[in-house]
Amino acid sequence: MNSRMRIAAPWIAIVVIAIVAALLRYMVVEPQYMQHACEEGVAPWWCSARLAVVQGFLTYGYGYAAVAAAVLALVWRHPFSAALATALGLVALQLYCFEAGALALLIGALRLIRIQYDERTAEAAR
Repeated sequence: MNSRMRIAAPWIAIVVIAIVAALLRYMVVEPQYMQHACEEGVAPWWCSARLAVVQGFLTYGYGYAAVAAAVLALVWRHPFSAALATALGLVALQLYCFEAGALALLIGALRLIRIQYDERTAEAAR
């Protein structure tokens, strides 16, 4: 994989995950008709998955996962851990865990930028 693609790949994955989280929020969680469909006696098959997503932000699970990923990014200096923290931060922000999501997004993005900068500098020095 060339240098530019190796730098762009985590950011592309982060953007895709952010889009999926936004679609999940605005097309599955928030619409009233989705909520009403799940309240009726005979709920559609997808209501249990929707309920799991809702329980995730009611229990602040996405926020806890984002903070755990941010700590991992600080401890394990690897592009994967930084991209994971950034992506989970965006998911937490989209799914109502604002404080933890913002912290994880900031730590993960800054860590990923720093790791990529250091790798690029090391390649240029060779």
